[in-house]
Amino acid sequence: MKPKNIPVAEDASNEHRARLLQAMAHVAALQGLASTSIAAVVAEAGVSKRTFYEHFPDKDACFLELYRAASASALRTLRESVQPERPWQDQVEHALGAYLGHLSAGPQLIRMLFVEIHQLGSAGALVRREVMQHLADYMLETINTQDPVLTPTMAMAAVGGIHELVLQAIESGEAAQLERLTPSASAVVRLLAGPPPAVVKKKNGPPKRAV
Repeated sequence: MKPKNIPVAEDASNEHRARLLQAMAHVAALQGLASTSIAAVVAEAGVSKRTFYEHFPDKDACFLELYRAASASALRTLRESVQPERPWQDQVEHALGAYLGHLSAGPQLIRMLFVEIHQLGSAGALVRREVMQHLADYMLETINTQDPVLTPTMAMAAVGGIHELVLQAIESGEAAQLERLTPSASAVVRLLAGPPPAVVKKKNGPPKRAV
């Protein structure tokens, strides 16, 4: 069965590129990236190896493009779920629920993407951080519309925490139930966007000694 929710065709530059990304998603989700060959991808896509190399220099580049495309689609779902007339806390919870629901609709693909991206070294880390920055920027845009209650550092911390919750659920075999994480993910954002703790001023002078 092909993994569901692979919205890469609309992001591809042309039909062959779209077919190759779809094929990479299918083959890698079934076999794992390490066992996936270019021959298997082009056979699934119904194109030649020459066509593959016209679009991607190697297998990893194709996978990273798939990761970007799938992440961009999930981010669109997040943005389209924003309800600006509601308080930012409600907006974030509603949007995160839609985002996690989007991910859980394609559990095979999402498990493969979230796990395999860590196997691609510095290239994978760079693309992963790029995607995380897009999510952090979304949070800043949504939450700070009236008051700057969330800093860029805390936004990135929130995204990192949510990603780890998702990865933990995937590793536990719960990739199809990611929507259950919505309350926890929302709580992470609310806590990190809260007011800074009050600073307790110490009295001047040395501490008193007990008699």
